[in-house]
Amino acid sequence: MITASQMRAARALLGIDQKTLADLSGLSVPTIRRMEASEGNVRGVVDSLVKVVDALDRAGIELIGEGATSRSGGRGVRLKAPPTDP
Repeated sequence: MITASQMRAARALLGIDQKTLADLSGLSVPTIRRMEASEGNVRGVVDSLVKVVDALDRAGIELIGEGATSRSGGRGVRLKAPPTDP
């Protein structure tokens, strides 16, 4: 659904800190901190994940999944796949 890197990148694009994201999503700062400390996909209660995704969407962030294109053609953040050894 969302990775910890996407959460951090989204906050950086918005210029907000963890407290602001917590306020926007109705979650606590420790919850946001735990989510962003996850390896790969964020682990947590589905309801909390949905709240974060909805808050980011309302703030103007579109999460782009691996291999997906942007719906609106706006700017996004995506990490390239690491090169494979020949």
